[in-house]
Amino acid sequence: MRQIRALRDCHFRDGASNMAIDSAIMEAVAKGDQPPTLRLYGWQPFCLSLGYGQRTSDVDIPALDERGWDLVRRPTGGKAILHGDELTYSLCLPQNHPLASGDIVESYRRISAGLLRALGELGLEAESERHKASLRPAAAGPVCFDIPSHYEISVAGRKLIGSAQMRRRGSLLQHGTIPLQGDLARVCDVLSFASEATRARQKRSLRECALTLAEAIGAAQTWSNLAHAIERGFSLAFDLELTSGPLSPAETERAESLRRERFGNPAWTRKR
Repeated sequence: MRQIRALRDCHFRDGASNMAIDSAIMEAVAKGDQPPTLRLYGWQPFCLSLGYGQRTSDVDIPALDERGWDLVRRPTGGKAILHGDELTYSLCLPQNHPLASGDIVESYRRISAGLLRALGELGLEAESERHKASLRPAAAGPVCFDIPSHYEISVAGRKLIGSAQMRRRGSLLQHGTIPLQGDLARVCDVLSFASEATRARQKRSLRECALTLAEAIGAAQTWSNLAHAIERGFSLAFDLELTSGPLSPAETERAESLRRERFGNPAWTRKR
């Protein structure tokens, strides 16, 4: 049985800290200093994250500041996500790991099996398939959950789990978000649109094409219950032995440096 380190980070953190920790883990895994790692975490306060190449002009900064929400730029691609009432996972693997073999789309397919098994532990029937249709017109907008992607996790045709991946220096980082509850269209309140009518259309589209875990199951789910289901789902789907353990001192030090110099640095966050 293969082993993987499981970090259940019950102390929710701000956006810059979360992205810095994920990046520090990825570097440690790439060097062989740490084993493959699955991290589960949350966000406090709410945070709008931009994809690595996304324009800061997509954000309504005054609206974001008015709500006291954070802004961070992810190391992975994609569009804007509002993190709050959710569980986020990150998976860091060396590129020679069986789950990471092949191209990005193929590894998406493999990793999605663990997420599907996790949802099955909660009694939820979900699906994941390679995306074939052309993008919806709304996909040109700034919102991540309105954009279809390969092997996204959906329930009754509505997106539940959005994921993104990056590969660098012999390692892979995939992270994704599972909304527990709340109005997914709230993200539109802190993004820039040509008109209020356009904003309203985007909100309707988002509510139609995506849903929360509470909506999918028909009952509220706690962060801890979902974390347990994901750990069990990955263990069963891939015959993994999950070993718990904290960040190493070196990872903690590197994360603090990355937070200070990159993810918590407004100049870096707003560089595009």
